[in-house]
Amino acid sequence: MQFKRRLSPKANVDLIPMIDVVFQLVVFFMVSSTFILTPGISIDLPGADSSEPVVMSRIVVTVAGDDELYINRDRYNWEEFRAAAERLDLAAQESGTEGITRSVIVEGDRNVAYDTMVRVLDVLRRNGFRGVNLRTREDLGAP
Repeated sequence: MQFKRRLSPKANVDLIPMIDVVFQLVVFFMVSSTFILTPGISIDLPGADSSEPVVMSRIVVTVAGDDELYINRDRYNWEEFRAAAERLDLAAQESGTEGITRSVIVEGDRNVAYDTMVRVLDVLRRNGFRGVNLRTREDLGAP
């Protein structure tokens, strides 16, 4: 006598655990990847053999010419740049971060005069920026 099986095998693929794993991978790669937020200003950075990656700061000062200065993406001349740096200093005083070493990244075109870079650094120092990083590109072919 043959018995009839009441339960038939069901071969279903459960997609919920697979979706969970894919979501976890997406979150992992989003958190672990580095997002570089650089302004879209085209400059020719000078090269250096000892250049190191710079930790991104919220403030990037770009010197593209003698009277062409940028704070992040906003263009300034010298008078406007001094006023903007003072506003950044006042904002730091209001937020209570005045005593903390504030950092800024300075990018300069390779054809910008040394005097211009010194003037930029002087304005930043007068307004409380002590942690200044100079951005360069890695130059592997230099002697």
